[in-house]
Amino acid sequence: MNGGVNASTSDGTSIPGLAEAVRAAAAAAGDVDRMARFPHEAVEALKDARLLSSSLPVGIGGRSFRVSDLAKVARGLGSACSSAGMVFAMHHTQALTLARHGASGPIADLTASIAANESLLASATTEITTGGDIGSSSCAVLTDGDEVTLEKNAPVISYAEYADYICATARRGPDSAASDQVLLVCPAGSTSLERTGTWDVLGFRGTCSPGYLLSTKTLRSHVLPVDYATIAAGTMLPASHTLWASVWLGIADAAVTKARQAVRQAARKADGKPLPQAAKLADLTVVHQNFESTVTAGVMRYEAFIESGSVEPTIGFTIAMNNLKLAASTAVIEVVANALALIGINGYREDHQLSMGRLLRDSYGPQLMVSNDRIRQNNSQLVLAYRG
Repeated sequence: MNGGVNASTSDGTSIPGLAEAVRAAAAAAGDVDRMARFPHEAVEALKDARLLSSSLPVGIGGRSFRVSDLAKVARGLGSACSSAGMVFAMHHTQALTLARHGASGPIADLTASIAANESLLASATTEITTGGDIGSSSCAVLTDGDEVTLEKNAPVISYAEYADYICATARRGPDSAASDQVLLVCPAGSTSLERTGTWDVLGFRGTCSPGYLLSTKTLRSHVLPVDYATIAAGTMLPASHTLWASVWLGIADAAVTKARQAVRQAARKADGKPLPQAAKLADLTVVHQNFESTVTAGVMRYEAFIESGSVEPTIGFTIAMNNLKLAASTAVIEVVANALALIGINGYREDHQLSMGRLLRDSYGPQLMVSNDRIRQNNSQLVLAYRG
């Protein structure tokens, strides 16, 4: 994977508009972080480059980007502004869901409209009564002829107020079991959002993720035609783990770049004398390259799964995707913390070009986004059934 802004698609061609989107993200990153505001500049640049529709099929107006293509964009954005990168990653987790399960049948017109309008997709998969358990819901879809209504009390909906659609999980109906879930695409124009919380956090501040009471009335055809358990296992969880990890790798890229700048500055002043920082930089490169290899392998594994046409992942695949999230969420901390130690006091200052403040704060978020403890608990159940 190439973390540079001139990254190429899987067929070797450059990704038009990526460099512009990365520059827009980088220029606003400091203000996005300070003000905990949405990264409008980066998202507008992504829309201009038609990168929000890029994972949707060509046949309905998208570009049929492969997962590796999306990962390159996510990594480039992550190196410039991790909030912008996370918005891109979370959006495409939903877009890939529509690409795989919403490109035919009654919902296809909606998916085509989303592609044509470069619509931004958010998700509401948690609920105040179920915590972080996305595999169950208390709220339910209520059907009345061709229309459905839903009320959902979600503790977190990232960038909800800026999204064109929110993909919300709920029980199939009021008599359904908590685990019998569907995914409903809620248009902003027919959805109300009442804030139930605030968003003043250490990192990823531009994702703007307070809680909301969501109320919507929309068409029955906006319910995806497959159960949410299938969507989560084969699309939503592996897509989030691979694209999030790519963003976090971008954060590590930015940290290593700053560390390298610091060592080069020190080398110019050393006048040929041995430089202890150079050995530390070499050690940091090993950790960074191992991180890169881990993410690349995970992206390739998920890409192969999608292109195989499989719907139900194996236990081994699910464990591997979970392990990618666990490994990436801890590797980013190791890279960023070691880069800060190498840079020294200038990295600790918030008013210096080598400041590591935002990168350090952002690096601690990944282990909390779907708690690592929850994922380990899930793995502990899966390995009992795994036969290799």
